[in-house]
Amino acid sequence: MMVDGKKILVVDDDKNLRLSLSLLLKQEGYEVETAATAQAALEMLKTSNWDLMFLDLNMPGMGGIELLSKIYEQYPNLSVLILTANATLETAIKAIRLGARDYLLKPAEPREILTRVSDVLEKKKPARRQQIVGELQSLLAELHQIEGMSEASAELDDPARYLRISPFVVDLYTRNVSMGERHIPISGIYFDYFVVLLRHAPKFVGYKTLVREAQGYDVPVREAKDLARWRIHELRKLVEDDPRRPRYILTVRGEGYRLAQ
Repeated sequence: MMVDGKKILVVDDDKNLRLSLSLLLKQEGYEVETAATAQAALEMLKTSNWDLMFLDLNMPGMGGIELLSKIYEQYPNLSVLILTANATLETAIKAIRLGARDYLLKPAEPREILTRVSDVLEKKKPARRQQIVGELQSLLAELHQIEGMSEASAELDDPARYLRISPFVVDLYTRNVSMGERHIPISGIYFDYFVVLLRHAPKFVGYKTLVREAQGYDVPVREAKDLARWRIHELRKLVEDDPRRPRYILTVRGEGYRLAQ
């Protein structure tokens, strides 16, 4: 699909997210630039006309909300698509009310990202603000409910639903991971990476395979290595007792990673 030179600015302090998003959008024909800070984004807005901005709300220094206010003072017609995590849903609601066009929960699936970009650029949903606020408020209520609930014991009798590699059990329907009696809060793209490792265990997964199966697209091996390294780094924080001396998610030097049994 060619998109006739639509220009997108990605503003996020996460280097790997900027790289992932930029690669995905460029593959679809968009012109993409990135900025790591709000101040850098403001400078880039002065130098070119942009069709869409991806904006992370949780950045050091000037945050997303402050930047959004400045943007709509100076560039009231710029479409902004918010990037947010579960923990900042309240802020996402505020951003939508300030004028942002839509939101994505981080990390989002490639197909969902491209659909939202298309909708915003084609202005298919100009009256969606109240619907979005309602969705965010529902998600926030659900998040609070989940955090207050204890995990019920599951009947592990459906091979299509559960993956089990000792000591891990993964529920593919609810996207939950447990290790023994302990729930492991793996979500979003990190869940997808973990599932790929689990499906291949105990064999190793190469960098390109890991990115392709977890994120849905192919990149050169060097870029795949960079993308996978950060995801594995974050996964180890959730899974390992000591991420610096991993017991389960092991590095296969120069090749990829594997899940030890």
